[in-house]
This record gives sequence, C-alpha cells and structure tokens, in this order.
Amino acid sequence: MPSTIRTTTLPSGEALPVLGQGTWRMGEDFSRHADEVNALKLGLDLGMTLIDTAEMYASGGAEEVVADAIAGRRDEVFLVSKVLPSNASRIGVPAACDRSLRHLRTDRIDLYLLHWPGSLPLAETVEAFDALKKAGKIRHWGVSNFDTHEMEELVSLPAGDSVQTNQILYNLSQRGPEFDLAPWSRQRGIPLMAYSPVDQGVLARNTTLEAIAARHNATAAQIALAWVMAQPGVIAIPKAGKQEHVRQNVAASDIELTPDDFADIDRAFPPPTRKRGLQMI
Repeated sequence: MPSTIRTTTLPSGEALPVLGQGTWRMGEDFSRHADEVNALKLGLDLGMTLIDTAEMYASGGAEEVVADAIAGRRDEVFLVSKVLPSNASRIGVPAACDRSLRHLRTDRIDLYLLHWPGSLPLAETVEAFDALKKAGKIRHWGVSNFDTHEMEELVSLPAGDSVQTNQILYNLSQRGPEFDLAPWSRQRGIPLMAYSPVDQGVLARNTTLEAIAARHNATAAQIALAWVMAQPGVIAIPKAGKQEHVRQNVAASDIELTPDDFADIDRAFPPPTRKRGLQMI
C-alpha cells in the first residue's frame, strides 16, 4: 500500500509530496541499471511520486533509468529535470528539453529547472521556459542552487515570478539557507527542494542522531531525513539505488520528532546566526 506522505504546495496550487526520489549518480553503471529501476518503481508504489533527474546526470543516463521506471505509469509521476547553464539560451533550452524528453520517453516534463546560475542572461532562460510552457513541453519551471540575491533578481524579471521552486543543498550539516533564503522563500510560497538531505551519508554516522534514532526505533539517516521533511515548505529528494534504502526513506516520513529531539539537534547542529553563501555539490 502507498504510504501517506505529507504534501506541500507549489505557487501554482499543485500539491507535491515532501519526500521524492533523487537520481544523481544513477545511470553511470549498467550493472546497477535493474536495481536502480526497481528502486524507483518501489518508491512510486510507496507514494514517492516525485522523481528528480537532470540532463547532466550520467549525460542523460539517469533520465533513461527514470524512463524505464515510469514506463506504463507516467501519469502517476511528477517528473523533474534540469537544464545545464551552458544550454540555458533561447535556442539551447528547447534543444536540451527535447533531448531530455527523448531520454525520458515522455511528451512533457512537470517541472524543468535551471541547474545553477550561469553566464547567460537569466531573462533569456525565463523567456525560453515560458515558450516551452506555452508549447506544452513543460508544465512548470524553477531553478536550482540560487541564493537569495539571485532569487530576487529572478522574480524581478518579466514572468520571473512564475518560478515554482528552488532546489538547493540543505541538510543538518548545511543549515545556512535558514538565515535568509528559507524565510524569503516561505514568505513567497516558493518551496525549497533539498538535495543530499543526509549529506551523502555523512549524517548516518552522527552520534547525536543515533541517540535520537534509538528513541524512535529508527536510524540516524532516517532522523536526518525526517528533520528535513519537518521544515515548512521543504521537499526532500534523497537518492536510493536499492529497494531496502527506499523502504527506509519512506519510513522516515512517519517519524514525528519531539521538542526534545529538535533541541538536541539544534545543540549538535546550531542554526546559522549570520549569512553564509549557498553551497552546492
């Protein structure tokens, strides 16, 4: 049975689960292809209907893994992909989108993101996104790895206020966005999409989180993930290449952290007291 995963809402009004599936590093080794496809399929079965990928991941290989996972069930999935900044021109965006559509074997991408700020004019990228939306090739667009000043520039552009999300590095090791970017985003109803929510496994070995996990019959990684999902207006997109890891991620969505848990976490991972530049990996 699918899990009941809490949702948050895009500016468009569309509800999305606060737990999705990431695909970074998928598609790099064909010997893992079947495991990766089956992991994504199980995630869909368990209610993680948001899948995030990008043209950069394995040069389209991750998108092909996703295509196999969603075959025959495309309408169940909220599909996110990203365009590289080097392709973010008026001509480059539609060409990149068409390549991604071919890799994904679909006629539309639900949310198309600029992967990080680049040197091409942002206004040109927004224009191209708007044209793709009008053509029905994408349903929504957003950005990734944008700090507060970059978001302010974006929303000041014609049609820039149509941005639906900002995907960023955010986890207990990287709480910098809480100082200004997270409040700025919440005020405008723009969800943050947190990649690497367990800090590439580093947080799975943290003793404070292990102690909290013991109170919940969980793992440290599940506590780290539950903490991200507990933040208002945040969607976590962990990658899981194996089915057991998928089940653990879904189970984290049922963990209800207590005030004592949050206090222990804040002592071990203090929230920021000053502006820190947005990090990315």
